[in-house]
Order: sequence, then C-alpha cells, then structure tokens
Amino acid sequence: MKKSDCVTIGNTNMQFVAFGKGSKKLVVLPGLSDGLATVKGKARILSVPYKSFLKDWTVYMFSRKDNMPDGYSIREMAEDQATAMKSLGLDRACVLGVSQGGMIAQYLAIDHPELVEKLVLAVTAPNANETVTEAVTEWIGMASRGEHTALILDTAEKTYSKEYLEKNRKYFPALAKLTKPKSYNRFMRNAEAILEFDAHSELSKIGCPTLIIAGSDDKTVGTDAAGELSRSIKGSEICVYEGLGHGLYEEAKDFYAKVFAFCNR
Repeated sequence: MKKSDCVTIGNTNMQFVAFGKGSKKLVVLPGLSDGLATVKGKARILSVPYKSFLKDWTVYMFSRKDNMPDGYSIREMAEDQATAMKSLGLDRACVLGVSQGGMIAQYLAIDHPELVEKLVLAVTAPNANETVTEAVTEWIGMASRGEHTALILDTAEKTYSKEYLEKNRKYFPALAKLTKPKSYNRFMRNAEAILEFDAHSELSKIGCPTLIIAGSDDKTVGTDAAGELSRSIKGSEICVYEGLGHGLYEEAKDFYAKVFAFCNR
C-alpha cells in the first residue's frame, strides 16, 4: 500500500503519505525541508529507505499543515499532529522525529503521551541553542533575499560529511533549480518557529522508551544537543555516529535498521 492523502486540521489540510502493509505503525515527522515542499505525491520515493520493513510495518509521514498562521509554534505543530493522528486512528504509534520533526515529536510525547509508544529523536535538539540559532537565522536571511541556490548549498554544507560533500557537491546547484518554491512563506514560518523552541524544562515528562540518534559532527544542531536530550529524558538511549553530521539518516547505512530494531523491542 502506497498512498498520498490529507487530513483536515481546522480550516486547512495536513498532507501525509502512507506505505506498508504491517500492523505496526511508525509516524515520521520530517525536518525543515518540509518548509520548501510537502510530502504530497511522494509516497513512492519516500518509501524507498523503509522497503525492508514494510511487511510488518505501515509508515505514515506527515507534513506540517498547508496554511500556517504567523507565529505558529512548535508546540502548536505538535497539537495539530496529535489531531491528525487521532483522525487516522493512530491512537498509539512509534514516532520518529528528524531535526525540526524531532522538536515537534518532543512536544507530542510531552503533551500526548497516550499517542506515543516509543520515541526516536534523530539529529535534533531540546531548544534553539547557539548552533541552531546561527544556522537558521542565516537560512532565513537567504530565503528573505530569494537566494535559493545559496540556501541549498549552505544547508548541504551544514548537513553532510566531508566525504559525501566531496562526492556530491557538484550536483547541488542543479538540485537548487529543481527545489525553488513559489513562495518562502512556509519555509519562513517553520524556521521562525525553530528559533522560539525550548522544551528543555519539560523533557522529564517524557516517559516512553526513547532513542536519541546523533552525529558527532553535526553543524546544524551542534554536538551537545544529543547529550542534553539524553540527560533530561530518563532512561533514554543514545547512539552517536562518529564522523557523520546532520544528514546521518541519509549517510548511515544502518540508520533505519537501528530505528526499527529499537521499535521492535
């Protein structure tokens, strides 16, 4: 089963894709790239990294809602995510949050523990620390000036390992041409929400089994974020990929195997 659909959230919709045929449910919340393009119509390509696990699992990947108001916060995103899950009958699921999606996942687990069976927080942070703030502020500036190629190139430099960049850097300008949105409003609202995010003082409320996955060279959320999450979430496990950064979910060959092994325990 592969499908692209949406759920109604207030006066707008939230796009999602679903794939797999298993009875176990995994909800995936992507990062800031969702501000440039939603998951709509991308079920087939997004399912590729999960294909080995789809006999036992059904994966739901959600975008943020289509129309986001000014000042839309990470906590409000989590509340809308809870509404979407309930609408689809996802009363209890494993949740994988990547980067900004991990920020949303933290509040989802804090405010709606009944929905989250297990939590995986990948390349994310408990707040807008100095590294996060510097990176996101730069990206907001590039977006506000319409400097899309610069935005894509800088994002790549802050995401991938040196080896990956050396192999693929030449392709990024072409990628930039293919990903330029008609408007940066969606990107800006997502990015601005990150700058206001701080769940640090409430992380002790997370009671579900939690796995934190990080890269030792993360130039987007910094190298201390995973440790801060681990120290604040009681009983959490931490896995650090040496030599990888913010894009480890693309570069580490065993990333998804590690996620599903944790969820299957």
